[in-house]
Amino acid sequence: MDGVLFDSMPGHAVAWVKAVQRYGLSMTPEEVYMNEGRTGAGTINALAQRTWGRNATEQEIKDIYAAKSEEFNRYFEAQGEAPVIPGVKELLEKIRAQGLMRVIVTGSGQRSLLDNLNRHFPGQFTRELMVTAFDVKRGKPYPEPYLMGLQKAGITAEQAVVVENAPLGVQAARAAGIYTIAVNTGPLPDSVLWEAGANAVFSSMQELSEKMGSIED
Repeated sequence: MDGVLFDSMPGHAVAWVKAVQRYGLSMTPEEVYMNEGRTGAGTINALAQRTWGRNATEQEIKDIYAAKSEEFNRYFEAQGEAPVIPGVKELLEKIRAQGLMRVIVTGSGQRSLLDNLNRHFPGQFTRELMVTAFDVKRGKPYPEPYLMGLQKAGITAEQAVVVENAPLGVQAARAAGIYTIAVNTGPLPDSVLWEAGANAVFSSMQELSEKMGSIED
């Protein structure tokens, strides 16, 4: 979702950097992009292990993620809501026209973004075909989120294609045995996505949509 449907990652980068500083932790914007796709708890525990040598407590996770959500909402109150990634609406229409299911598998627990889906993509997604941070115990880069997505869709890995923008998401999808297209919508080099195991890398959603062609092709 983030970086695939919405251009929300700049807000996440600012929010994480500011929020963790309140609790004596540190994170660079580049690390936010490299860790994109993890659940909030997973990201916080990685930072806690690095700085404190232990996992964060449940209360620490709750407090830090609340601070992150606060900073995230403050960012977009000032900037305006996260825009839709250019080209993704056209791509989704082509996918829907071919009668294919659309399943969201996201590490996000940001309710403000989840609420925007029906407004920006009416009729494209249903809650029954959605996996979020609230649904899994082991988020990306573990395969659990994508395996759950396959289960909800009632299909096998060979029947699915993943569109990802984050290296951890690519790792998770490939670990689940799914053909994975990476679209580089952020500041990381393409090499990071290739090294994560992407089967193909595109520079934008417009490029992917154009390569997909029409339903007659």
